[in-house]
Amino acid sequence: MKRIYLFFIALGVLLVLTAGGIATAVGYFNSRQRSIPIVFSDNALLTETYKDYKSNLIEPGSGRTLDKSQDNLTTSEGESYTMLRAVWMDDKATFDASWKFTRENLQRPDKLFSWKYGKLSDGSYGILKDQGGTNTASDGDQDIALSLLMGYHRWNDSQYLAAAKPIINSIWNNEVVQVAGKPVLVANDLEKNSPTTVVVNPSYFGFANYKVFAAVDPIHDWNGLRDNSYTLLNALSADKLDKASSDGLPPDWITLNRTTGAFLPAAAPNLDTNFGYDAFRIPFRLALDHQWFQDERDKTSLSRYGFLQQFWKSNKVINATYAHDGTVVATEESPAMYGATIGYFKIINPAMAKDIYETKLQTLYSPDQQSWKAPAPGYYEDNWAWFGIALYQNALPDLTGVSGTK
Repeated sequence: MKRIYLFFIALGVLLVLTAGGIATAVGYFNSRQRSIPIVFSDNALLTETYKDYKSNLIEPGSGRTLDKSQDNLTTSEGESYTMLRAVWMDDKATFDASWKFTRENLQRPDKLFSWKYGKLSDGSYGILKDQGGTNTASDGDQDIALSLLMGYHRWNDSQYLAAAKPIINSIWNNEVVQVAGKPVLVANDLEKNSPTTVVVNPSYFGFANYKVFAAVDPIHDWNGLRDNSYTLLNALSADKLDKASSDGLPPDWITLNRTTGAFLPAAAPNLDTNFGYDAFRIPFRLALDHQWFQDERDKTSLSRYGFLQQFWKSNKVINATYAHDGTVVATEESPAMYGATIGYFKIINPAMAKDIYETKLQTLYSPDQQSWKAPAPGYYEDNWAWFGIALYQNALPDLTGVSGTK
């Protein structure tokens, strides 16, 4: 009897200890304070930060994408980013909510999109007409159209194709102009009415978009626009523009003479030739096109940006903004800059790309919290860090099927 009694006492102690151990383990794995993080996962980095984006920057109920740093401003660009991310993440509900808001609040009679929506003087929300918000931004228009085409193929929903076609037609009619006899994508729908000069943002050049648009709109010369976009981009990178020399990087903005194609000084003080928060998207667009279509012109254009490789090699940082001659303009580091430019490194120097990914992008994420580390990036930083991470992980496939890649 005594042995049996002792056995049950021991068993009870064991059960208590085991239960306590399980509780401790559960507490440990739920804790955000432990010193040893859970195992890092590339897939979790993409999926969990996408969840962050939806909870932090998409307005519940409306599907509106918010730039909280600008009083909850919404742009056509922002809606295009949400739609692209949603279709790549196979998130039809978010895609549909964003598209519903976009077509009901931003889409114009010509099927393009007013670019700027926000808080009006009376406290309500609408198109910011007094800030030129009714005008278009050609990058947002192109990427909305591309996202709709990918949605059509991903979810076999013909309404997206029907919506995309008139947008693509209107982009050509309102945002592509002839400069020195060749097609050029201009910054907005106003430029087509300018008789002598046009404003161009080279980071709007959608190389992959044009290849896809050509497949659904054979009437317009999208491949000709694609060809001339490479030519113009390379010439802008090589030209000294408004500086004494060129570092080989493309500019944020440029003005072109419509007759001769000559490069002209900026049309406004804020439309500068820096390599900054606009132009850094160019390496991404080239790298995405290279991933989809293996066009060697992408690699040729990217190879001109050796300044980035040399600067990283010497300093182990990429600053937020450079003048066209290579002078550092903004000394801070930017997650968006690393995300957008990792496409260059991925194609030209994969070893450096791995270094940047592991030290500058992967480290923005907390595996313990399964989210961005605090402080969470804002709208623009979040998008471009995420796009770069996804590009590096080969997680941005051509869902239209035009390229034949997956």
